[in-house]
Amino acid sequence: MNNEATYWIALAHLPRWGHLKINNLIIKFYHEKKISVEEFFNLSETQWGNDYQLDEKQVSDLRQAKSELGSNAFLAESLFSQGFELIPIVSPEFSKTLKGNLKAPYSPAVLYVKGNKKILEEKSIAIVGSRDASEIALKFTDNIAKLASKEYKVVVSGFAKGVDKQALDSAINYKGQSIIVLPQGIMTFDSGFKKYYSQIVNGDVLVLSTFFPKAPWRAELAMARNPIIYGLADEIYVAESSEKGGTWSGVVDGLRKQRKIFVRQPEPTEKNANLILIQKGAVPVDFNGTVVSKTYYTTVEQVPVIQESNETESIDKKIRSAFNGRPLHVNELLVRLGMDWTVKKLTAYLKKLDFIEIVKDRRPNLYKLKGSEDSPQQRLFS
Repeated sequence: MNNEATYWIALAHLPRWGHLKINNLIIKFYHEKKISVEEFFNLSETQWGNDYQLDEKQVSDLRQAKSELGSNAFLAESLFSQGFELIPIVSPEFSKTLKGNLKAPYSPAVLYVKGNKKILEEKSIAIVGSRDASEIALKFTDNIAKLASKEYKVVVSGFAKGVDKQALDSAINYKGQSIIVLPQGIMTFDSGFKKYYSQIVNGDVLVLSTFFPKAPWRAELAMARNPIIYGLADEIYVAESSEKGGTWSGVVDGLRKQRKIFVRQPEPTEKNANLILIQKGAVPVDFNGTVVSKTYYTTVEQVPVIQESNETESIDKKIRSAFNGRPLHVNELLVRLGMDWTVKKLTAYLKKLDFIEIVKDRRPNLYKLKGSEDSPQQRLFS
């Protein structure tokens, strides 16, 4: 991978291409043409245009990227010499949770990391919230991080002040593991590497960035980092949110994508947007992260779910329709069904159905309709 890192850096940061355009190109050369990223860059410009349907502007962008391979080679050498690693999206080490949650439009082509990569394979939660969080929100964050650490779940942190920083510090305090998702290039985090040196060396903290390695902190990078935080988490807990900013936009976007998001039920005297997010379809939880039962809210933009039925035949029909042509993790399926079942109960039920099969070579508990075929995008991004 060291040899190909130069080319992955060039491809991942093509100016103004965006994740979707870059990932569609990766699908074409890696999955359809069966060639490496180095082989792709060694094709002629005519082949780029004819074989990959790239227009003159796109070919020009690739030509410019190719001319910068020399400087990227020095950058890659510097990265590896300092203990950083690069994980391309086609690597089995790339976070399956991230790919499964974000899919093609928002998945970064590469991850830059330092620390214990195995952390990416563990169950994870993100605890998000305001920079100027209230005392009760910070105590909630500390408690959820404590419970997560006891259950060996990784705490994902964006390293912003307030809830993010509390989540990280609490995970470390309770001897848990954490992922720090940077709003900057990984080579510009010198002070952080010094502060968390022992935790990184001991395998308890992984530092991760999706941006150009030498990119300084910028507000737009902080916003672009937020989907990565949500994408790396199997579960999302919201300690506190206002009606604008990164937490608000992240939760609203997650609900639109039918992700199950847990929001701390606010006290009657609190002035925040937690209740509004619950009205939009987030799941209210108490101080321990336990779902508040028998509580109903008038929803503004309730996330659509399939209504529950007591008839087995109807349940089977709902399960068929829930897949909608693509594999689903059992947790995601449970959200779509909207049924008051546990994951264990639904998993046992799925194993009895003759029209459902488990997807091999994927993250655990991924199912699909028997006989359905995966598209190249599904193979790369599911």
